[in-house]
Amino acid sequence: MSLSLPPRSRTGRTVEEVALRAVRPAGETVRAAFQGEVTVRSKGRGNIVTQVDTQVERETIALLREEFPDFGILAEESGATAGSSDYTWVLDPLDGTRNFAHGVPFFCVALALVKGDDPLLGLTYDPLRDELFRAAKSEGATVNGKPLAVTRNADLGEGSVGLDLGYHDERALEALAVLQAVWPVQTVRILGSAALGFAYAAAGRLDLYFHHHLSPWDVAGGILMVREAGGVVTDRRGGPVTLHNEDFVASNPAVHADFLRLTAGLPWRKDKNL
Repeated sequence: MSLSLPPRSRTGRTVEEVALRAVRPAGETVRAAFQGEVTVRSKGRGNIVTQVDTQVERETIALLREEFPDFGILAEESGATAGSSDYTWVLDPLDGTRNFAHGVPFFCVALALVKGDDPLLGLTYDPLRDELFRAAKSEGATVNGKPLAVTRNADLGEGSVGLDLGYHDERALEALAVLQAVWPVQTVRILGSAALGFAYAAAGRLDLYFHHHLSPWDVAGGILMVREAGGVVTDRRGGPVTLHNEDFVASNPAVHADFLRLTAGLPWRKDKNL
């Protein structure tokens, strides 16, 4: 089923058809470049970009603009470009850049369509495993066409926890204290890709994923994906989120509640400007 609410493109395609035409070639470019010659540039403490990020972003934006010239675009490397409609593409051309640059085979291309702050469509494509995670509002979530569902586990202690530490040292140390507070759990995974962290939570591969410093391109599709798979996504205080939040906790309802109970009062849970 294709998302049908937004207008069709200049060539008559639906937004989902256009999104698929964007993410699969982008993934092919990333896959072909993996473990090849990579030029790395620092964007700040712990934050890097490669020529593959910028190439994929440039080519993907060109395709999206050709099909939907009136849509806005928000992309990691080039920022925001306003459109004349209420719709905005949100793009991370290579989520997990450090993994990619260091030969770690865990990264993805993430593309979402939002109307205002409301995610309508999310695609997260893992090119090495050829896994396409897809969610559309009120249509559910899938991976390669198979339905996704969050885990049914009700006990965090029996679960798998995923997280990333980001670029903020103090908050990262507080996140490690969170792990100490919830320990023992079955497994802990530091992933290096927030978009795949949300997708894995939606797929039941993780019982819970949390992070404290994310951007809209990291989460726009993932928020929708977890919700459409039967899960919940909140901020670190347990409150509602939009794609402009920085901190997130994604899980099934029972494990999410258990996480909030076990971590109550910890510094990571407190409101603080990063």
